[in-house]
Amino acid sequence: MSSYSIDSLEQYFKVYRKSVNKPKKFWGKIAENNFTWYQKWDKVVEFDMQKAEFVWYKNAKLNITKNCIDRHLANRGDKKAIIFEPNNPDEPSRFFTYSELYTEVSKMANVLRDQGVKKGDRVCIYLPMIPELVFTVLACARIGAIHSVIFAGFSANALSTRINDCNAKVIITADGGYRGSKTVDLKKIVDDALNKTNTIEKVLLVKRTNQEIDFKEGRDIWLQPLLEQAETTSKAEVMDAEDPLFILYTSGSTGKPKGMVHTTAGYMVYVAYTFKNVFNYKENDVYWCTADIGWITGHSYTIYGPLLNGATTVLFEGIPSYPDHSRFWNVIQKHNVNQFYTAPTAIRSLAKERIEFVQDFEMDSLKVIGSVGEPINEEAWHWYNDHVGNKRCPLVDTWWQTETGGIVISAIPFVTPTKPTYASLPLPGIRPVLMDELRNEIEGNQKLGNLCIDYPWPGIARTIWGDHQRYIDTYFSKFPGKYFSGDGALRDEVGYYRITGRVDDVIIVSGHNLGTAPIEDAINEHQTVAESAVVGFPHDIKGNALYGFVVLKEVGLWRDRNNLYKEINQLISDQIGGIAKLDKIQFVTGLPKTRSGKIMRRILRKIAEGEKSDFGDITTLVNPEIVEEISKEAL
Repeated sequence: MSSYSIDSLEQYFKVYRKSVNKPKKFWGKIAENNFTWYQKWDKVVEFDMQKAEFVWYKNAKLNITKNCIDRHLANRGDKKAIIFEPNNPDEPSRFFTYSELYTEVSKMANVLRDQGVKKGDRVCIYLPMIPELVFTVLACARIGAIHSVIFAGFSANALSTRINDCNAKVIITADGGYRGSKTVDLKKIVDDALNKTNTIEKVLLVKRTNQEIDFKEGRDIWLQPLLEQAETTSKAEVMDAEDPLFILYTSGSTGKPKGMVHTTAGYMVYVAYTFKNVFNYKENDVYWCTADIGWITGHSYTIYGPLLNGATTVLFEGIPSYPDHSRFWNVIQKHNVNQFYTAPTAIRSLAKERIEFVQDFEMDSLKVIGSVGEPINEEAWHWYNDHVGNKRCPLVDTWWQTETGGIVISAIPFVTPTKPTYASLPLPGIRPVLMDELRNEIEGNQKLGNLCIDYPWPGIARTIWGDHQRYIDTYFSKFPGKYFSGDGALRDEVGYYRITGRVDDVIIVSGHNLGTAPIEDAINEHQTVAESAVVGFPHDIKGNALYGFVVLKEVGLWRDRNNLYKEINQLISDQIGGIAKLDKIQFVTGLPKTRSGKIMRRILRKIAEGEKSDFGDITTLVNPEIVEEISKEAL
């Protein structure tokens, strides 16, 4: 990708102008010069923003794993592709060269084929952050199966919902997983999930924790014996540019998770190009993204982006606080990491610990540090910049989403001057616009608006699995002709963008997008609950935490609040996962509602944030008196 690395601010502006003035030529050249194709495209792009239809590299044929692995074998066969750092630091690290990666992916691909998995079949992956997770993702891509990785912190109910939505045929999981000092019983969660599904034919099992499991003959199969017998070479399926590569579920503001579909060619070109430029990756660098592969960041910038560039990528099974709060810095020193990419939540939690945890480690290898998942607050930005980057590493504060496939607004290291809390400038090919509530484009700088993008880019999601109308309604209806991100943004005097947060009912907690509707649905299942509303409030570590306002069916049931609190959070944990638990629950006699019955969430947000009196116009409420009552009792 070296011919398309951006090395100066002057070059950035020149490249950016070309990319937005002649996008077809720009993206055509990048695709032609940097990837292996079975067949070239007829057209670079065809699209209809009103119908949300996008075709990139029309009729091109390729396989993404040929570009991630095979084409590197001649010159990088002995280069480390993956460094696996286990949860327990006493367990030795493992290393896989590109040649070994080819062998492992080939074996997994052959096992999947032998188990009846064909091109277009959906395969769910529910694994901890171990090498088999990477091998399985790439094996699916190699044979043309559509992978759907599900974060191994989700509950059985969340897992079954996703399996049913995509009609998965096979699930790959482990006996268990390690997370800090805990051992997670993944197989039990899968067994519970499969009681509510009927499409899974096989459960392939990785042995990780060696714990006892319930083994169902005929359905459950240990993976290791199959891999030992499998052929070590494999043919890569010829894929069309627009064949789906993966489905990744993200929370919606309505109950059902959205299965975002990313296709093969456009996603490949976009994540490879953005990885190269945003991280300033050089040939012998060691790169580490701490994100779980269950999220888009792990897909794009732990697996695909690095491997497409022939990089060495670190796969970390653990958590930043185990065995103590120096673990990240220990790993950076141990493997001489050059680029480090993590979430503001992790930074905030580590910044609260003794500074010696950081200062005891040599991190001179670091060249670029990055932030992802939510806007990074100024205090965390400075701590990260000063103590981890040592004031000499550019800090790239990246903005993007599951739906965008890759980073869309970010500084480019050693090119774009950074500014705390600002994502900075759009990457080449991205045309952001700010829109007001009347659907007018906001001209000029020093303005706040709804962040949209008015021209497609290769990494844009193509649809929501099985529901294209929902895709249109969610992203393309509020501002016709434009992709609406759901985020607000401020553009400063020089054109830098600062993301101000969600404008819909999705709350970012510890970098995870959580829709309020499914959480409220879970709360409302409790036999004592009449209705509920969930909002976010600022939290020192998580960025946002969840505050639930709960109306009970009978006032007398208020007495045992502690038990109710635990039971409600247990319901949420069972339905969605521990990541969605409420930090605060306030039992109330009613919720502020308009005459049409809509809950006035902006008032609840203000109360959750500690406001006691300034609630704006509440005359449209059917019950304005409830506002004072709730605010008086606020936690």
